[in-house]
Amino acid sequence: MAGGVAKNDQRRLAEVSGLARDRALLGRSSTAERVADILRDRITEGYFPPGVRLSEEGIGGALGVSRNTLREAFRLLTHERLLVHRLNRGVFVRLVTVADLDDIYRVRTLVECAAVRGLGASPHDAGATEAIAAIEAAVRAGETASHDRAWQDLSTANIRFHQAIVALAGSPRTDELMRGVLAELRLVFHVMDDPRRFHAPYLTRNRQIVEALQAGDAAEAERLLVSYLEDSRSQLSGAYAQHIAEQ
Repeated sequence: MAGGVAKNDQRRLAEVSGLARDRALLGRSSTAERVADILRDRITEGYFPPGVRLSEEGIGGALGVSRNTLREAFRLLTHERLLVHRLNRGVFVRLVTVADLDDIYRVRTLVECAAVRGLGASPHDAGATEAIAAIEAAVRAGETASHDRAWQDLSTANIRFHQAIVALAGSPRTDELMRGVLAELRLVFHVMDDPRRFHAPYLTRNRQIVEALQAGDAAEAERLLVSYLEDSRSQLSGAYAQHIAEQ
């Protein structure tokens, strides 16, 4: 009996020892995710433009993180299609292709329109009310940015408008999915470098969509959104294809 207890104690000690070793991995993973969050924001803000090489030494030194942690953050962002690793050359901010852009809009149409359509079943749900308020706030922020001729702020407000549209679904997983999709889309806008051209014409349509949502007319909001996304895809895809061809 005593021998069995001793063996059980030894097994528990071994298990605890194994968890202690895993603690270092957990801490590193958490740090890598935080570094990835910082770099994702910098990339979507245009601080690191598409095509630029990311310096491990420079970024690691600036953030005070180890090379392994930084490489894990790079891996996470590569999985999100924001970075690309080139053999013997390093890690670069990804250049989106025209086919990628069309696929981004395909995903957006599927997800955003489904989020609006689902609102019809529960238009007065507390979460829906909060999301509609966020949509309204994004529209107002865009209108203010346009008035002030703050075109980068207009671009950011438009992205927040679409994030709030997706939030109508009340799904953290969908929110996370679209965060990556919209971050990838911003890589295209940074290449085009003309946010006024691609965002200002849609301010009125943003306002029409939010007013339909506020009126509880999910069907009309979805109709407006489908047309909006198709026109946006056509305009941006054509301009982007021409820009790429000229490089």
